Amino acid sequence: MSKEATLVLIKPDAAKKGLTGIVLSRLDVLQLEIVGAKVIEVSRELAEEHYKHIRGKPFFEETVEYIQGKLHGVRAILAFVFYGENAVERIREVAGATNPEKAGPTSIRGSMGRITTSGLMENLLHASSDASEAKREIQLWFSSKELRMPTGTAI
Repeated sequence: MSKEATLVLIKPDAAKKGLTGIVLSRLDVLQLEIVGAKVIEVSRELAEEHYKHIRGKPFFEETVEYIQGKLHGVRAILAFVFYGENAVERIREVAGATNPEKAGPTSIRGSMGRITTSGLMENLLHASSDASEAKREIQLWFSSKELRMPTGTAI
């Protein structure tokens, strides 16, 4: 087991449905340390860079607009950096599969997410997929001054 940091974004659909607190309480039971937190209006540039791995896919544009809050009328999202033993894996387990229909019924996405009739995947939160992606994403969303990492610890 190793201590690591991971990014969590509470997405616009969670805010629109009043589920932000519930999502956070489901993550809180993991007893990971929050070393970064902020409310952020997501620029197009930030959204495109975050989702660069799906650029060229037919759902890229909709995904960019989704994280920006344009599809739900939400101006800003919450971004967190959690730190602790196996943080990436533990958060992804509680979050559930990216597709809410494939997520376990007790996971956040499985119990509260959905796919709309238009095909939009509303999965409430983003959780880094692995440690290297977590590092890239944290550096994209947070400056080092915004993080309170334990002394001597790097992302």
